Amino acid sequence: MLNIGIINVTGYAGMELARILSRHTEVNIVSVTGRSAVGKKLNEVLPHLHDIDLVIDPEVSGSVDFVFSALPNVFSAEALKSLISANIKAIDIAADFRLNDLNLYEKWYNSEHPCPEFLEKSVYGLPEIYRSNIETSNLVANPGCYPTASILGLAPALKSKIIESDILIDAKSGVSGAGRGLSLKTHFDEVDESVSAYGLDGHRHMPEINQELSLISGENVEVTFVPHLIPMNRGILATIYAPLSESFKHNTNLRDSIKSIYKDFYKDEPFVNVQDSPPSTKHTLGSNYCHIFPTVDYNQNKLVVVSCIDNLVKGAAGQAVQNMNIMCGIPENLAIDQLAMYP
Repeated sequence: MLNIGIINVTGYAGMELARILSRHTEVNIVSVTGRSAVGKKLNEVLPHLHDIDLVIDPEVSGSVDFVFSALPNVFSAEALKSLISANIKAIDIAADFRLNDLNLYEKWYNSEHPCPEFLEKSVYGLPEIYRSNIETSNLVANPGCYPTASILGLAPALKSKIIESDILIDAKSGVSGAGRGLSLKTHFDEVDESVSAYGLDGHRHMPEINQELSLISGENVEVTFVPHLIPMNRGILATIYAPLSESFKHNTNLRDSIKSIYKDFYKDEPFVNVQDSPPSTKHTLGSNYCHIFPTVDYNQNKLVVVSCIDNLVKGAAGQAVQNMNIMCGIPENLAIDQLAMYP
């Protein structure tokens, strides 16, 4: 059994981690921390976690084999630094170890990196692309929620060279993606019955998307990425548009060919389903699955992909547990194979 510590259990990603891990048969949660409610019992602060009888500590305590950090960017790396140095396996759910370029990190996150010496040791935690690297790593950078949906939606097309690099990602997220902190933009009266675009001058997930898509493609890829906030709790739906390459767009039966490319790419992936009709966010609610629907706009000779996840599960805590399972030689789907809640 692995002894697990969760840093910042009182945030949405942290509490989702605790919920999933409480039913994991190969781990024990032995330490939880929070920036609020220190000294209180977790099951009093978060009653839905009623069977986790732990006190919220200011720092990880006791002997742990594995640590998850669900702190915000910068604070997460600071909290993990001593634990990584002690060779404790760790997953960072924030963005501190996702970008390979230190200058790019400091530009987008407006801060010096607390421990840049660990950047080269970290592995980007998208199992469908980096499983073999994750297996041997002690430090995994859990991908962002928007990047997860976007990269999984585009990887087969870029790998197969069937699209050009003029890519548009129109993505919509539930309000939990903004975190649990109080702000006007996530106030009920501001969000209810309203859809709003944001990050139009550049969202922090954009360089992460560009980095990973370029690595998959083998050449520089730049995307136009437009996120939106929609009035629901959970879910991300990304609609992706890209022009078909000249060498591919004259093929007969384009839709069948593209679907075959996607199904072949993900045929051995336990948490990616290539669908025969466009998915909705409720199809992934509470699950670690990504549903993808690729098709063709014949009028514009464009690939259109709809990619759908639960931002708190495959976009955060569920994918983190998937990565932990891989890192520790545990069956990959353990504790995260539940189907979506529907309706």
